[in-house]
Amino acid sequence: MGKPTGFMEYDRKLSKGLAPEERIKNFDEFHIPLPKEEQRIQGARCMDCGVPFCQSGVILNGMTSGCPLNNLVPEWNDLLYNGNMNQALNRLFKTNNFPEFTGRVCPAPCEPACTCNVATTPVAIKENELSIIENGYKAGFITAQPPKVRTGKKVAVIGSGPSGLAAADQLNKRGHQVTVFERSDRIGGLLMYGIPNMKLEKHVIDRKVNLMKEEGVTFITGADVGKDIKVSQLKKEYDSIILACGASKPRDIKAPGREAKGIHFAVDFLKGVTKSLLDSNFEDGACINTKGKNVIVIGGGDTGNDCVGTSVRQGAKSVLQIEMMPKPPETRREDNPWPEWPKVLKTDYGQEEAIAVYGNDPRVYESTVKEFIADKDGNLIKVKIVKLCSKFNAEAKRFQMEEVPGSEYEVNADYVFIAAGFLGTEEYVAKAFGVELNARTNVATEEGKYKTSQEKIFVTGDMHRGQSLVVWAIREGREVAMAVDESLMGYSNL
Repeated sequence: MGKPTGFMEYDRKLSKGLAPEERIKNFDEFHIPLPKEEQRIQGARCMDCGVPFCQSGVILNGMTSGCPLNNLVPEWNDLLYNGNMNQALNRLFKTNNFPEFTGRVCPAPCEPACTCNVATTPVAIKENELSIIENGYKAGFITAQPPKVRTGKKVAVIGSGPSGLAAADQLNKRGHQVTVFERSDRIGGLLMYGIPNMKLEKHVIDRKVNLMKEEGVTFITGADVGKDIKVSQLKKEYDSIILACGASKPRDIKAPGREAKGIHFAVDFLKGVTKSLLDSNFEDGACINTKGKNVIVIGGGDTGNDCVGTSVRQGAKSVLQIEMMPKPPETRREDNPWPEWPKVLKTDYGQEEAIAVYGNDPRVYESTVKEFIADKDGNLIKVKIVKLCSKFNAEAKRFQMEEVPGSEYEVNADYVFIAAGFLGTEEYVAKAFGVELNARTNVATEEGKYKTSQEKIFVTGDMHRGQSLVVWAIREGREVAMAVDESLMGYSNL
């Protein structure tokens, strides 16, 4: 620890975001990094705790506490403070293949678990991480490092999201010949089309993918395995296959009038906007445009917030975000102690922008859609919303959200975006590979293992654990790579 009293001497300081009225003019990232010296000082706030909960990566009361990648946070905070940026980068890469992604989009479960959080504010771990990786690129520390020896083994990775990319990166470093198949037109999966540009500009993904190409990884786009490419052919050509197709089956809302025109899954809306932006800077008109329209977003998570922020940028007339659960408290309750993830109110960038533009928080809590109302041509014009309350269900032996009688009201709506999460593996993929699914429709494996019911086929990421964080996807990608390496070589040094 370079500065034992740093957490007492220096306040937490984060990068500044452009004002909402300014940043909604485009889809660019909008945070201005701290000057190098100020970011270095933030590293001094790390206490080098006897028990660094920030890197624990455990599940407490059903929620992640600390970094699932077990990042060596105290080590690289100290190296950052002391100005040893190359060594800080080396320590960061020990556990994380893609700090440039997690430093932008991870919700940072490391920070609520930081010991500084007990009495003051946590260390700015996420922004320290991002500063280390971006300095690495800028200083020329990061160059292609292809393996010096090849094993002669071939591995196919199906899906190029964070888990598939992590597995490919690890196995390529080991010396295996890796080919990544992506059904979309660009590499990145969830990172490319599931996360809007203002959170993760796509040149950041391309920069890393190009580096992986230089190191020997082969990428094939427009390859829908199970439809365009036969699984039998892959089994002949490759020694192992990793399924990393994500939990890409969106959860629907079953309410009367669901067939009305104007109701879309959030993932389709966000993908269309990003693709049109990248293809033509929106000149092709190929995405849903909410300009001048009344928008309702169903779902209060990150994806719902992304729909809010995207709609605001497009110039929507109004945006309403419906959440089933009660409004969270401003501060931790007694039954949610540190170092658990804090179940407190969070106002994200999209909601901030909606407040700035429309003058009110777009979120309505303890509510759901009771009916979608269309005109005579089938176009959505209104949504009937009903209030909910929590009641104990004696038969189920738990509290459930139930409708409040007589609480229905109607709201004008031209578009509805459903951001209610994902159910699991797409059926055609599972059927093509003949893998078994569990009760949650994820690909079944032994507890803590990645081998499927089929010979030489492994699974990782959301397809394995269900919808989760990018940082968990990277961890699973690293772990499945070790499992595949052991199966091919008899041991693993990954």
